[in-house]
Amino acid sequence: MIFRMRTTLTIDDDLAGLLKRRARELGVPFKEAVNRAIRSGLGEAARPRRGAVPRTIPHSFGFRPGIDPDKLNQLADELESEAFAASSQSSRDPARRQRTRTRP
Repeated sequence: MIFRMRTTLTIDDDLAGLLKRRARELGVPFKEAVNRAIRSGLGEAARPRRGAVPRTIPHSFGFRPGIDPDKLNQLADELESEAFAASSQSSRDPARRQRTRTRP
């Protein structure tokens, strides 16, 4: 499995020119030319490794009968919406804000 990472990289102008030219010569995208140059610079350590595919071991989470795990995200969204609505309402009610400030 190959993991990819997107990052910002500052390349000196002279190297960028060489890499662009190399990409044109090889007929590959610029990022491919950069990856190839880094791999060749790092040598054997940079070669992509092909190992065994990781195994996924299934596990029963033991939900009680009647609980639909597919609906749990919907429930979380509803609870979050209710909490937001309650906090928005209390911040708009000046009398409520005054009462909360005077409490010990």
